[in-house]
Amino acid sequence: MKREDDQWEKEIRKGPFTASPFTEDHKRRVLQQVEWMRTASSKEGEAQVSPRHQRLRKNRRGFLVAGMSALVIAGGMFLWSWDDGQFAKSLMEQINPASALLFTDHLNVDILTDQMKKNVAITMRDDLGKQLRITKVQDLPVSGRIYVEAGQETGADYAQIWLDAKTGNLREVQMKTEMQPSRLEHRYTRQIPSLLEGMGMIPTLQPVKVRRSVGMQQGKTEPTSYTVADLREGDSYGEIIWRQDQAISITGELRPDQISQDEVAKAKRAIEVFSGKANFNLEGTNRIKDDEIGEVSTFFSFNDNYFVKMTEAKNGSRYLVGDSNNYGEPQISSTEEMEAYQDQLLNIDENLLREKVGPFVKNFFNVDLEDYKLHRNAGQLGSVTFKRDSDRDVFEVQYKEDGRVTMITREISSGMYGGN
Repeated sequence: MKREDDQWEKEIRKGPFTASPFTEDHKRRVLQQVEWMRTASSKEGEAQVSPRHQRLRKNRRGFLVAGMSALVIAGGMFLWSWDDGQFAKSLMEQINPASALLFTDHLNVDILTDQMKKNVAITMRDDLGKQLRITKVQDLPVSGRIYVEAGQETGADYAQIWLDAKTGNLREVQMKTEMQPSRLEHRYTRQIPSLLEGMGMIPTLQPVKVRRSVGMQQGKTEPTSYTVADLREGDSYGEIIWRQDQAISITGELRPDQISQDEVAKAKRAIEVFSGKANFNLEGTNRIKDDEIGEVSTFFSFNDNYFVKMTEAKNGSRYLVGDSNNYGEPQISSTEEMEAYQDQLLNIDENLLREKVGPFVKNFFNVDLEDYKLHRNAGQLGSVTFKRDSDRDVFEVQYKEDGRVTMITREISSGMYGGN
C-alpha cells in the first residue's frame, strides 16, 4: 500500500499546486474521502450475484482497483486546494460551484439559469475569494441583462454582477471584500518575504489587514482583481498590492544596511536649507516601488515633521522636500470669506514666493530661479509651477495664503540634478 501511496503523492506534486506544501494533514483528509468512496463501492459490490455473473464481477473488481487509484489522484487534486493550511473548497463545490451560493429569503431565484448561477459562484469564488449572500436578483429586459447583488453597499463585502440574459455570461462586475489576514491565499502569502527582501525592505512583515476589489467593464471578458495587504511587525509597516496574482506595488521600511548614508546626508541638508533650522535626526526610511506608473521612491522622514522623497521614474526623476506640520486652515464662516481666501491663494504675490523659494533652489540645486517663469493654476489653489521654456525642468511650489512654503518639488526629465 505504501508504494501506491507514494505514487499518487508524486502525481499530485506534479499538478497545479506544486508550489504549495502537501502535508500529512492534506494526505490524511484525501485518504479519508477516498476510503469513504471505497467503502461505499465495496458495499454495493457485496450484493448477491448469480454464478453466471461471477466472472463479470471479477472483471469489475479489476476495473475497480484501477479506478480507485485514479480516484485517489483525482481526489487529491480536487481536495488539495491550499488556503491558509485548510481545505477551503469542498469536493462538491468543485464539481458543482453553484451549490455554494447563498441566498436571502423571498428572492426570485428562478430568474437565474444554471449557467448564470455557475458563473456567479465561480466569479465570487475565484476572483473575490468569498461567497457573499445574494440579496437581490432582478430582470433588466431593456438592456437584456440579469442583475445580481450580494452583501451590503455600505459594508465591507459587496458585489454587483450583470449577466447576459440569453447566454448567462458575465457582462459587468463590481465587487469588494475584506478578509482576515489568515484567509489570504497561499499564492499571495508565499510571495511576501521575497518581494520585501528583493527591495531591501524588512522581510518579516506580516499581513494585518487584507482588502480586495474586482472589476470587469462592458466589453471585457475576464474580471480583474486587486488585492491589498497591509503589513506590520512591531512599529514597522508596509503594503503590497497585487493585480491578479502579480505584485504591482510594494511599500516597506528599509533594512538599516540598505539605507544609503550619502542620500541621508543629502536629504538632511535639503531639510536644513529648506527650513532654516539645523540638527535634524532621521526617524524613518521606506521605499515604494510602483510598477503601474513605473516609479521607485525612497522616503526619508525627519524630526519636526519634515521629509524628503526621491523618485526615479521611467521618464525622469523628482526630488521633493516638504513640511507636514499641521498649521490648520483659516476659520471660514461665509461664502464671502471663502471667496476672499481663494483669491489670496490664486493671486499670491510672485515676488514673495520667489523670495521664499529662490534661496533654497540656489543653495541646494545651484539653480537661479530668475531663469524660470511662474505659472498659476486656478484648478489647483495653493500651488504654482516655475518652468523654463523647454518645460523639461520644473519646480512645483505649494504654499499657504500668507506665503509660507510647505513643499518644493523639482522634476526634470533627464533624471540628473545639479547641486550637491
